[in-house]
Amino acid sequence: MTLRMPARIAFMALGLYVAIGLSGCGPSGPPEMPPVDVTVFTVKPGDVPLVIELPARVQARRTSEVRARVDGVVQGRLYEEGSDVRAGSPLFRIDPAQNRTAYASALAQLRRAQAAATNAQQISQRYKPLVREQAISGQEYDAAVAQLRQSEADVASARAAVDKARLDLNYTMVTAPISGRAGRAQVTEGALVSASSATLMTTIEQLDPIYINFSQSSSELLRLRREMAEGKLRRIALNRMHVALTLEDGTPYGPQGTLDFLDLAVDESTGTVSLRAEIPNPQHLLLPGQFVRARIVGGIRAGGILIPQRAVLISPDGASVMTVGAKNVIFAKPVKLGAMQNGYWVIESGLQAGDRVVVDGLQKIGPGSTVNPTLARR
Repeated sequence: MTLRMPARIAFMALGLYVAIGLSGCGPSGPPEMPPVDVTVFTVKPGDVPLVIELPARVQARRTSEVRARVDGVVQGRLYEEGSDVRAGSPLFRIDPAQNRTAYASALAQLRRAQAAATNAQQISQRYKPLVREQAISGQEYDAAVAQLRQSEADVASARAAVDKARLDLNYTMVTAPISGRAGRAQVTEGALVSASSATLMTTIEQLDPIYINFSQSSSELLRLRREMAEGKLRRIALNRMHVALTLEDGTPYGPQGTLDFLDLAVDESTGTVSLRAEIPNPQHLLLPGQFVRARIVGGIRAGGILIPQRAVLISPDGASVMTVGAKNVIFAKPVKLGAMQNGYWVIESGLQAGDRVVVDGLQKIGPGSTVNPTLARR
């Protein structure tokens, strides 16, 4: 059946009305996302230790080079190479025959001089009453007294020769001058050693405690002193500056030490100042020449800021953090990082007290996101 024109127009109008009505009942856009659950860290400034990390080398606290003090042939080595020895322990034996003979000869010379001195004293005593009675001339008495003085000097000289010969005889037994770890022997049995050339026989090093040597740039020291003078940094006494070590493989070394030396001169070639720390080494894990990294607490910075490491986003453009602003909306803040301390970054600039920094849930949010923040446990 064919509809008339007015009826057709009415039908079309009805369809348009239904379509508009249906479109008005449907959704007007995409649904809003619910707030994302995140964990935040509230920034609270406080006293923050200033940690300085520097490369360092290990040095023995005391090193003694054991050298020959008499001429002779080495008869034997009396210690085990690489073992710990005590001061006075025998290390080498040098053939004592020649020195024993020299000692006996010096002792005989002393006895001869003592006999001559005794005879000169007796003559002087006999002449003394005779010169008063004018039985002998004064010249003869003076000559007797002079002979006595010369004999006494000969006795003193012979006694010194005996002492030297005794020392040389004792030096044939080479002993450790200090306690420590004895190194490799530099001479073997049958080797001829010389006192005039001071033949090196071995080396002893004390390893507990042990020294750690490192250097700091003079410009950095000037900056630290300036901050101390301005009151931004609280000074710590030199002997109370704690030093912790990290070994070559990245593992921390257990015992901590203290700084005990700060050079007062700047090395012209490197522009650095030498420092030294003393650290316990009971297990001898630290060896001379070993490379380590030293961490020093150089002062206390008042009003410093620490945030967890996982809260910092690092990109080629720098470091930043996500903070929760008004109405729990996320926005990014660039920050300037300092040193890392026990899983926390030191923030030198970019944050202030009360800022809420996102530490967990970063992968779900971006600038402009709305979040549901929960305070993190410190």
